[in-house]
Amino acid sequence: MKVAPSILSADFSKLGDDLVDIVSNGADYIHIDMMDGNYVPNLSFGPMVMKSIRHLTDKTFDCHLMIEEPERYIKLVAESGADIISVHVEATKHIHRVIQQIKQTGTKAGVVINPGTPVEVIEAVLADVDLVLVMTVNPGFGGQTFIPSSLNKIKQLKALREENNYNYEIEVDGGINEDTSKKCLEAGADVLVAGSYIFSHNNRKEAIDSLRN
Repeated sequence: MKVAPSILSADFSKLGDDLVDIVSNGADYIHIDMMDGNYVPNLSFGPMVMKSIRHLTDKTFDCHLMIEEPERYIKLVAESGADIISVHVEATKHIHRVIQQIKQTGTKAGVVINPGTPVEVIEAVLADVDLVLVMTVNPGFGGQTFIPSSLNKIKQLKALREENNYNYEIEVDGGINEDTSKKCLEAGADVLVAGSYIFSHNNRKEAIDSLRN
């Protein structure tokens, strides 16, 4: 199990220090949420901020675009240091084209589905992606409660991967803590995204280890 702390929950006044801290305490990926205020009702940092902290670690930058028409920003995000770029199937009219666009930059491609979106919507691109991100809360804000019905999607994605010999990782984002992480692991998740659970914990190494183990 990989753990991807979401720096959306970090202290922005000392973002570099928080990044170094979670890396030293066992983070596998660094999850970076980019929001445009249109696709979701919130704003966060953009490629320039990510670029400013890229030199601090060689850990995988797992970039989640909560952006309308993400195709407009793929090249810039890739050039700013992303290792994985994931886009919402609901945010573009041409998901296959966007996945191709991501791969042309030499970056791994991920597809994201919201709690109200069934797995069937992305079946046609599962052979082409490196990661599938299952949102277990509605996107836009941290600290929300895990939606249990999402576990069925994780199980479905695991079954499809085994049946078709696909190679994507299954990532889960939203309401992840010591309890929900166990349920996600049992359902078939490979990567857990956690923000407030890790950054509000007195011992971040303990928090990361509790999710992984």
